[in-house]
Amino acid sequence: MNELRITDTNSANDTKGRAFGLEGNDFIYVVVAFVVALGLYLLLTALLHVATLPALVFSLPVLLVTLAWVVLLRHNKPEGYAEDLFDHLVNPEGWSFAPRTQSRLPGKASYEQPRA
Repeated sequence: MNELRITDTNSANDTKGRAFGLEGNDFIYVVVAFVVALGLYLLLTALLHVATLPALVFSLPVLLVTLAWVVLLRHNKPEGYAEDLFDHLVNPEGWSFAPRTQSRLPGKASYEQPRA
């Protein structure tokens, strides 16, 4: 009983935690979007006297776009997934060899077609 026993444990920084079923701080985006959408709805209906349906049409996309971004691109995805996806959509070739932009003949620009 005099010897010290060392046991491996998981450290606190292995997980970012969970709130409302969302990992890390992702719930903050949804809560802020909800508050902004609710504020926009109240501004349109109470101050500007806009009807209910047009006010919902203007305020609901704020919440839905943010919720879709969090659920589809951040929830249960690896770190940097959304950024990598958008980078791939903008530049699918990345750092690889892009044969369609290369010239077939040395010294010719890639937009010039070789003469037959």
